[in-house]
Amino acid sequence: MKMENIKIVPMTAKHIPELVRLEKMCFSTPWDEKALSDELENHTAHFLTAVNESGDVLGYIGAFIVCESCYISDVAVFPQYRRNGIGKTLIETLCRLAGEMGAESVSLEVRPSNHAAISLYSSMGFEEVGLRKNFYRAPEEDALILTCDIKAGIKE
Repeated sequence: MKMENIKIVPMTAKHIPELVRLEKMCFSTPWDEKALSDELENHTAHFLTAVNESGDVLGYIGAFIVCESCYISDVAVFPQYRRNGIGKTLIETLCRLAGEMGAESVSLEVRPSNHAAISLYSSMGFEEVGLRKNFYRAPEEDALILTCDIKAGIKE
């Protein structure tokens, strides 16, 4: 898959059914259609969708930008499209947007057992700054808190 054939676009109502399916595949407590739809009206929410030339949803990122902070709530890519740079492109695009909106840092939580995600985030300049005890359910697990200074630049 060539990245030049992939577009990152704002999430719209037409993307939501596929994003619900993706959420169910990737997360033990997935967002439902109503929760995702509600974010279309939230001025602090910025949800971006990766689509191919045919408009098929490949993955997405959801974040909230408030004042100088950006919090990434979700990053997910359909399994058949992973390891093609889609997640990284989603994060880079979101971080550029956040920086343009005045955010100075971006943060997220990740399961310590999610080695692939941790490796990606670390390669982009995210650093572990804390731990949230018992953050995740099914299975119960702590969350690593990672952050990156946007002004210092996301590593590409």
